[in-house]
Amino acid sequence: MKSDRSAPLQRPHGRAYEQMLEKVRYDGAYPTREKAEEAVRLVLAGLGRQLTGDERVELAARLPFEAARILTAQVPDLEPLTGWSFVKDLAARTGASLATTRWDTGSVFSAVAAHAGPDLVTRILNRLPSGYALLFGRAELTQAA
Repeated sequence: MKSDRSAPLQRPHGRAYEQMLEKVRYDGAYPTREKAEEAVRLVLAGLGRQLTGDERVELAARLPFEAARILTAQVPDLEPLTGWSFVKDLAARTGASLATTRWDTGSVFSAVAAHAGPDLVTRILNRLPSGYALLFGRAELTQAA
């Protein structure tokens, strides 16, 4: 049997990552799996540029391998962005509208939260600047002055 060495070697995605993509596709009402995967890659890469410390390590351990690899391949920014600045940054990188990027972010963060669990999401939100709670589908609670 002759093998085709010119064909790229592709490792199939793991079952957990496929399920994550299907959740994002369903929650985000994306027409194709490819659109959902594009959103996952964009948003996880952005989150990887924001999240540091033990929360980053623990989140990577709870995500499917492929998603963790996207998250951890990014070098964290020195100054993390607020939630709104995060959305604006992702929109600028892709040329998508702010509304579309906000939708993508919420759809992906919903799947991330399902893997992370409520306690880790709370710790992540405590580490990040304001504005991320709404992106994770939670109320943004602020202290009264």
